Amino acid sequence: MIIFDLACPHDHRFEGWFQSRDDFDSQLSSELVACPECGSPEIRRVPSALHLGKPASTPTMAPSVVPRRAAIDPRAGALSSYRQLTAMLLANCEDVGSRFAEEARKIHYLEVPERAICGEASPEECEALREEGVEVLRLPHLKVQDLH
Repeated sequence: MIIFDLACPHDHRFEGWFQSRDDFDSQLSSELVACPECGSPEIRRVPSALHLGKPASTPTMAPSVVPRRAAIDPRAGALSSYRQLTAMLLANCEDVGSRFAEEARKIHYLEVPERAICGEASPEECEALREEGVEVLRLPHLKVQDLH
């Protein structure tokens, strides 16, 4: 089961539960997915830091979904929240280094299992990925030990 965060053109946000990414794509193209608030069938996936899977480096663990809870303390200041978010992302992503664009395309085109990745890509590579419909979030190059 995969949980996607979704939004309509009016930015109404909601969750969708699907058997697979193919199931989501099939239902979306058949207009079986609609905004529960306004009924719009124009739906898009939006990034969600709350549903990151375990990194691929833990093969003994079954794929899982992090339970829905506040991932970042909303009472924390901006810098503290940024540190929490960055630490969470780094802990739940496989670092693919300079192969980021190549791996992101493989995931997008379902050539390899879907997983959260991070790595290095030029602004041009990121723009090319976006043009292909690959969701990309650019962040400064960070390491856990740099967060203090």
